[in-house]
Amino acid sequence: MAAAIPLSLLVLLLLGPGGWCLAEHPRDSLREELVITPLPSGDVAATFQFRTRWDSELQREGVSHYRLFPKALGQLISKYSLRELHLSFTQGFWRTRYWGPPFLQAPSDTDHYFLRYAVLPREVVCTENLTPWKKLLPCSSKAGLSVLLKADRLFHTSYHSQAVHIRPVCRNARCTSISWELRQTLSVVFDAFITGQGKKDWSLFRMFSRTLTEPCPLASESRVYVDITNYNQDNETLEVHPSPTTTYQDVILGTRKTYAIYDLLDSAMINNSRNLNIQLKWKRPPENEAPPVPFLHAQRYVSGYGLQKGELSTLLYNTHPYRAFPVLLLDTVPWYLRLYVHTLTITSKGKENKPSYIHYQPAQDRLQPHLLEMLIQLPANSVTKVSIQFERALLKWTEYTPDPNHGFYVSPSVLSALVPSMVAAKPVDWEESPLFNSLFPVSDGSNYFVRLYTEPLLVNLPTPDFSMPYNVICLTCTVVAVCYGSFYNLLTRTFHIEEPRTGGLAKRLANLIRRARGVPLL
Repeated sequence: MAAAIPLSLLVLLLLGPGGWCLAEHPRDSLREELVITPLPSGDVAATFQFRTRWDSELQREGVSHYRLFPKALGQLISKYSLRELHLSFTQGFWRTRYWGPPFLQAPSDTDHYFLRYAVLPREVVCTENLTPWKKLLPCSSKAGLSVLLKADRLFHTSYHSQAVHIRPVCRNARCTSISWELRQTLSVVFDAFITGQGKKDWSLFRMFSRTLTEPCPLASESRVYVDITNYNQDNETLEVHPSPTTTYQDVILGTRKTYAIYDLLDSAMINNSRNLNIQLKWKRPPENEAPPVPFLHAQRYVSGYGLQKGELSTLLYNTHPYRAFPVLLLDTVPWYLRLYVHTLTITSKGKENKPSYIHYQPAQDRLQPHLLEMLIQLPANSVTKVSIQFERALLKWTEYTPDPNHGFYVSPSVLSALVPSMVAAKPVDWEESPLFNSLFPVSDGSNYFVRLYTEPLLVNLPTPDFSMPYNVICLTCTVVAVCYGSFYNLLTRTFHIEEPRTGGLAKRLANLIRRARGVPLL
């Protein structure tokens, strides 16, 4: 029979060291948000962000208990003394010329001694990448904004990009202590004409085949932002349902934006049916106006003829009417394209444009690619062309892909720049501002940071005729089968001498007929 535990002892047990730990304020927090932006081309962009912040010195403290921060990533930071990690999987190409600059870009790190940069220009993104990404979320895909992450809808889009960003952030102005921040981002672009059956109207259910039912219980903030910058109250060209509780205005990427806010933690936002389906309907067809041209966009292509030499060209567009600004250009070229660095030319408005900084690391065959980094000043309202010639190398026959005639992919160029803003931004509290406005804050409100990627290139290499070995094998096997088979047949066949027979039934019948006719017998 179990002994009774005194009430006072039970209280001491509950309020012991473990009990006091439960009473402490949580050192980690979770914020999640979804930004829906109607694009000038008529498409709809949806950007998810899930931020987990942990006030812990993972590289100094011996951490053994994890609450919201994924244990696998925490152990990675502790074991390898990780400073930053930015990993992304992207399918499709973000068309900056027609969609404007993207929300999420990869940040720079100029310390070459600690920087590890790698890119795979062609890889099929599928559910095998999305499933482990969702498992890193505190609520997985059971509650909150992550319930909208349905694989068959996300991968049937014009653009899909998912990423993981890990970095340390300062807790105070002097940065005497740091916190670790994990941001999981996912951006997709839906074709509104396909999902909307020829209309630009959209809704959560039409895009994701699901609606929001409840917030993540572990999240301190769960919001949906809808870009209603083009909404005109006088003309009432569009209608957003349900009506937002509040709006948010700020300068985003150099443009003043207005967003409708839907707070999932507000009990009045999700109705009695536990269903929130945000809809946008156009009361009249919008005017077909040309989309605004961003101040910075780029284009890349390969030129030349034959399979020996060629030229890589990158066009950098600065459409600002009167401001020039520098751009950091990073190129990673495979080793089998042998670059001629002395042919590097940079021209702007028909004149030579010398870079103020250049760093080149030559390639090593089958070990590392070429690395070319330059800081180029782009004049106002100009097109700058960067070109370099190359020679194609001949690979070993075992180094070709299963489909060599399809070509080999070359990773895109990376552009980083502080682009001048037409509207000056006011200083804001980055901790209180939305996540899409605080990923890469800029202290100077007259500029904003932009990271762009050009198109990946498809280059053909000298390819041998892989059908010739097959033909040789077939011919050799045929010759061997005919020659050796005949010779083997002669060696192994047994010959017998066969005596002539006296005749059979047919011969006897013939002789009977000939005898009756008086003809000599056979």
